[in-house]
Amino acid sequence: MTVLQESPWYQDLNQGEIKGLISGIELGLQLKFGSEGLHLMSEISQIKDLEVLTAIREGIRTKNTLEEIRQIYQADE
Repeated sequence: MTVLQESPWYQDLNQGEIKGLISGIELGLQLKFGSEGLHLMSEISQIKDLEVLTAIREGIRTKNTLEEIRQIYQADE
């Protein structure tokens, strides 16, 4: 599996998933929290962990404040 993860093809696929998740998160934050939600994007766009990005995307549906969203990814630091 390590050889596969190091392949350029896998890296491109992973980068595509990351970009898609970040784009979805940005849209979700803007729709739910307005322009205030977009202030988190400078932090979120630095995250490269697919699991954390997926948790953030899912959290947009269930969390009620930007601080709750921030806690999702700051818990892993």
